[in-house]
Parts: sequence; C-alpha cells; structure tokens
Amino acid sequence: MPEMTAGHAGEIRRPSYRTTALIIASALFMEQLDGTVLATALPTMARHFAVSPSHMSIALTSYLLSLAVLIPASGNLADRFGARTVFSSAIVIFTVGSILCAQAPNLAMLVVARLLQGAGGAMMVPVGRLVLLRSVDKQDLVSAMSWFLVPAMTGPILGPPVGGLIVTYLDWRWIFYINVPIGVLGLALTHFFIENSRAATHQPFDIAGFVLSGVSLSCLLFGFETGSRGAGETSTMLTLIAAGVASGLAYVAYALRQRRITPILDLSLMRIPTFRVSVVGGSLCRITQGAQPFLLPLMMQVGFGMSAAESGLLTFATGCGAVLMKAVAAPILRGLGFRNTLIWNSVLSSLLYAACAALRPDWPHWAMFILLAVCGFSMSLQFTAYNTVAYDDIPSERAAAANSFYSTFQQLMLSFGICTSALALTLSRTIGDRLHPTIADFSTAFLTVTVISLIAAPVCLGFPSNAGAAMSGHRSR
Repeated sequence: MPEMTAGHAGEIRRPSYRTTALIIASALFMEQLDGTVLATALPTMARHFAVSPSHMSIALTSYLLSLAVLIPASGNLADRFGARTVFSSAIVIFTVGSILCAQAPNLAMLVVARLLQGAGGAMMVPVGRLVLLRSVDKQDLVSAMSWFLVPAMTGPILGPPVGGLIVTYLDWRWIFYINVPIGVLGLALTHFFIENSRAATHQPFDIAGFVLSGVSLSCLLFGFETGSRGAGETSTMLTLIAAGVASGLAYVAYALRQRRITPILDLSLMRIPTFRVSVVGGSLCRITQGAQPFLLPLMMQVGFGMSAAESGLLTFATGCGAVLMKAVAAPILRGLGFRNTLIWNSVLSSLLYAACAALRPDWPHWAMFILLAVCGFSMSLQFTAYNTVAYDDIPSERAAAANSFYSTFQQLMLSFGICTSALALTLSRTIGDRLHPTIADFSTAFLTVTVISLIAAPVCLGFPSNAGAAMSGHRSR
C-alpha cells in the first residue's frame, strides 16, 4: 500500500508526496506519449482515410487548439469545482476522446474527437500541478516535482518507437486504445488518494479575457505548428502569428485596465521576482526542450539512416537520465540553492545539447547513449528547479492563477521550440540548395536552439540568493 500520512478519525489520510506525484504523472505521461505516437502514425492514418499526409496535420493542430483556448481557464475551474473533481473529469474526457479517436471513420470525426481529447488534456496537467502545490509540503516540493516531471521527458522519447511498433505490427487505432487502461488506473487512484482541494473563495469567470487569450494563443500555436511542419504557405503562417500577436496585445491592454475581476491570465503575477524570472528563463530553456524530441529522431532516421526502433532506443537515453535525476535533485538544490543551480545548469544543459550537433553516424552507440542520458539528466534538473521555485513566493490564494499562467507559457514555448528548430533546418537546407536535410543541417538547427537557451543563464541572475530556501533547505552565506 502507498505510504499515507495520519489523519483525524473520519478523514481520508493524505498520501505521501511520491504517491501524489506519480498519480498525477500518469496523466502527464498519457498526454505526452499520445502526441508523439500520433505523429509517427500520421502517414499510415492518411492512407486509411484516403487523404494526403499533409491533410493529417489538422489532427495535431486541432488538439493544440483546445489546449490553447482552455489552459488559461484551468485554475478558475479548479477553484470553483475542486482540483480533484476537475482533474478526474479531465482524465475521463481525455480517455473518452481517445476511444472516439480510435473509432473515427473519417478525418472529420477524428478532428472532432481530437478537440475533445485536447479539452481533457488542457485540464489534466495544469490542474495536476496545482494538486501538487496544494497537497505537498514546501520542503517536499522539489522531490515531488522531480517525480512528476519524469514522464514529461520520457513520453516524447518513447513515442516514436512505440508508434512505429504499433503501426508496423498492430492497427493504428491502438495508438488511442493504449490510453484507456492508463486513464482508468489514474482515475481510480485519483479517487482514493487525491484530496478535492479548492479555494475558499473564487473569482468570477473572465469571459472577455478568455476570448482574447484564446484567440491569441490558438493563432500563435496554429501558426507555429504550421511553420514547424512546412505545411501551407508562408503567408498563412505569418497571418496567423500576426493575428495572435495583435489579439495578445489587445489582451494585455484589457488586463492592465481590469479592476472589477481578476483577468484569466493575471499579468500582475509578473511583479513577483521568483515567478517572473522562472517564466522568462524557463521559456527560453523550453525552446530547446521542445526542439529536442523533434530533431533527434529525425536526425537519426533521415540523417543517419537508422530505423525508427533503433533511433527510439537511443533517444530513450534522455528519459533514463531524467529518471536518475530524481534521486539527486534535492541534494543538489540543497547544496547549491536554486539560483546557482539554475545559472550554471543553464550553461551546462545548453552546451550538452549543442554537443548533439557533433553526433555522426560513425559514433559508437554507447557514446551517443551516454551523451543523451547526461542531456536528459541536466534538462530534467533544470525544469524541476524552474517548476518548483516559480511558486515560492506565490500566496496560496493565487496558486491557481499562477499555475494557469505558467502552464500557458510552457505550452507556447514548447511549440515555439519546434517551430524554431524546423525553421533553422529549412533555412540551412535552402541556403545549401539541398532537396533533403543533411547531417550538417541538423547540426545547424541544434546550435540555433541552444544559443537561445543560453540566454537563460544571465536571466537567472535575477533570482534572489535565498530564492526557494524553504523548499531546498539551502542556506546562503
């Protein structure tokens, strides 16, 4: 039985932070695995639906559209109905959406089912993180976050080999059916072990802000996704991004004038130094995190000539490194503190991913595996630290708003990372007048995104020296 903390008679005893983190992590793993497995299977699904593979891109963008519109509302809904209620409902919606995706007779029905799936995904991860913030003691939050974030690293890495095996040996519909047992297990564990925490009071729902932020985020994500796959005309991508920026500026003007209710994305949170630096520095680092699962399998399969299974086993090394990190994150942060860890590890993680630009087909596989494992370790430590210290100075009554804000920027920058790396890849290939990308083009893309993530190091100088001391146990001199 999972370790439980003692409670009063008649109360549900609270589980250990590891149990809570792993229950919530199952939802994150399901979402992360689903997206990358689907990307691998799109050509097979296109043949089944008798459409062009390029038309299948809408199966990805429809999901992102739901995420973009609904993530900002997650905090308000959790405060209004309770975190466990919303989290459980999100798992049900995502699982039902997965079943409908598997049963879709045509592309149009698949898109509708993916929209439903995205509605569940938009609630699962942000509300799951909110459950951790509310149920885990501050001194345990570092360890809880390290357990929680392992699926974020392993899901995208497992996706390509799992997707390749499914479409090769099973029907593509099993891509969605594999979510069902994970969802049922997560729902049962949530019912027994997660408290239904909610705010003592909740704010009125910001309808105008919801519309403006939804239009802005969906246009930006749709534009980035279009550019990252080279789908559609450049003018379409630029129009979408311009519309996203315009509506985003309109939202900022609206939110700064708002006095009657709390805006759905509360910009006043950026006045809190630890939160502001975590958002800005974490956004820069997430460009590399978003690019890595896109670039690595593509470089190994297109550039090195590896099979999907072979490249999948190698890129799984990053997940192994992330798992190893969870055992040492707390001692590292206790010894160095959040500020020093984030400054120096920003440099280290960027240089490690820049080293991936030096990978070549004649490298021994064990050397590739070690490099990627260290990359996964360093990057996972970085996001464990960012995702923890961001909430150090957030009052409990503003935790839901802060979580929605942070999760929104997290999703946006991961997508931007894919777009940036794909654009760098395309430009390098075009300048070299090549029909298909070469190893040198992939190297250029890796170096481009790591230069951006290096900027996070000086940003982290903005952290106070004692940032997160109550969480890490670090005592600055």
